[in-house]
Amino acid sequence: MRQSTVHSLRRLILAALFAGFTADSAAALTLKPWKDELFGYPAVVETTDNGALRVVDYQEMRDINGRDQVPERRVRSAYVSTAVKKAQQNLTVDTPAGPIDVAMTGKGEGASFTVIFIHGRGGDRRLGNNDWNFGGNFNRIKNLAVQNGGVYYAPSVPSFDDAGAARISGLILRAKALSPDRPVILACASMGSFICARVVRDATAVRSLSGMVLMGGAADGDYAKTPAFKAKLPVFFTHGDSDSVYAANDQIAVFRKLLKAGIPTRFVLFQTGGHGTPVRMTDWRETLNWIFAQ
Repeated sequence: MRQSTVHSLRRLILAALFAGFTADSAAALTLKPWKDELFGYPAVVETTDNGALRVVDYQEMRDINGRDQVPERRVRSAYVSTAVKKAQQNLTVDTPAGPIDVAMTGKGEGASFTVIFIHGRGGDRRLGNNDWNFGGNFNRIKNLAVQNGGVYYAPSVPSFDDAGAARISGLILRAKALSPDRPVILACASMGSFICARVVRDATAVRSLSGMVLMGGAADGDYAKTPAFKAKLPVFFTHGDSDSVYAANDQIAVFRKLLKAGIPTRFVLFQTGGHGTPVRMTDWRETLNWIFAQ
């Protein structure tokens, strides 16, 4: 057999193997169920915008008092698995903008996906790493990360200005370098949305992102001017319709601008929900699977 023919066959075999690996990798980006019967959304009471916006039934007596052993302090044990603690650690990550303290759960390198959660005012990495508060929802994202070969970061944001955002951009770039060709998702809650608003103006960071989640965040009226808008970065919004800090209608207006522009976007509105409701009620598995599918 000629040498050129041997080389051609080798290239074909490698191409086939690579194609198989790519298909398997894509299939892996559908997160396996984990306590879906407990964390899935209650009834959808209304849909608008051709199904892109859903109004979800939320009841404080059921979704806080019925879910928590001590309301707003400790969720019932059925919602939590502390085995995930074996895969978590606190560390300080160096970025070009300076060091940042993070709680990391999952694979440090070669992760199938990365989620970075940004807390609001008065928080730090302990908030996004808390297993027992917020209805056990952070314990769920940690378990979803570990069981699906991903990684979850809860950093301590030093400030909600450009300096703080620069460190998060550095963390995003580091996560992408450790797991090339894998999705990196930035999730921002409450005042943490100020960080998201700055990161989406950083074209380099945007190129490393596959999607963004805004949970009870402030509306960004100039989002259409950002590199993220131009890149059609998928955005998933969750918000309480009785939020007294950031009005739901302001965020819905941004969502509809994205929808009109053809940007992949979804909105879950919690009926009667307050400012903290999205952190407790956002269905991480559904949200991430939707972003992965875009």
